[in-house]
Amino acid sequence: MVAAALTKATGIAEREAACAMVDDLAEGHRITVGADKAYDTRDFVADMRSRGATPHVAQNTTGRRSAIDGRTTRHSGYAISQRVRKRIEETFGWIKAAAGLRKTRHRGTGRVGWMFTLTAAAYNLVRLPKLLAAAA
Repeated sequence: MVAAALTKATGIAEREAACAMVDDLAEGHRITVGADKAYDTRDFVADMRSRGATPHVAQNTTGRRSAIDGRTTRHSGYAISQRVRKRIEETFGWIKAAAGLRKTRHRGTGRVGWMFTLTAAAYNLVRLPKLLAAAA
């Protein structure tokens, strides 16, 4: 996990948090942002492109036109990104099951946000030996 943020459920808060996280990244190189179908909106895709990030968002073609066009989907990196995207879902599954955040013990955005960030860091530490072994 590269970044973690807790937001109130407003319907667009996740997309706003993704934009803020991309803004916090170091500039100078192109990045890709993988996301599920909920992020397939014209506004989000345009925001990512204006920030110099390529949106590798899953296409939502059920009943409407996708904001992701051939500029993105024609590259082999898009297909790879869609296959690898499941890793983030595994992260959230681990946070809910093993770390016990399916039902929080704390109340308030500050405390729950702190616990979420802590468990995201713990997940990275759990994954670290596998990543180091693969790099060797």
